Amino acid sequence: MTTIVAGSEVITSITVFTVEPEQQQQLIELLIRAGEEVIHKQPGFISINIHRSLDQTQVVSYSQWQNREAFNEMLQHTTMIPYLTEILKIAAIEPHLYEVVAIIRADSATSQDQSRVLKKSARKGSKK
Repeated sequence: MTTIVAGSEVITSITVFTVEPEQQQQLIELLIRAGEEVIHKQPGFISINIHRSLDQTQVVSYSQWQNREAFNEMLQHTTMIPYLTEILKIAAIEPHLYEVVAIIRADSATSQDQSRVLKKSARKGSKK
């Protein structure tokens, strides 16, 4: 389950795939298959969410990993390589790794403890 928590060790990979509109669904199916057949079995995997753009030119995956090493190992795993090869035939890939530094909710029910974690995490990020 996707959980967004500021200041945790979790690494988030947000990957933008750019495709021709007629190939968007094919890419989505490839990503779902990779997730169900390979990715979900990888050590350190937490979750993956797949989004499609309404103009049909992009697909975005938002995945969470216990750490950067787990994410990198998944990319190098022999069972993942055939999926990556197929994906690269139809899409340009732009991956980036992130850490959560702030969470702002509509209900404004952030506790003081959460608020301190957010501020501490945001300050930590500004010093890098």
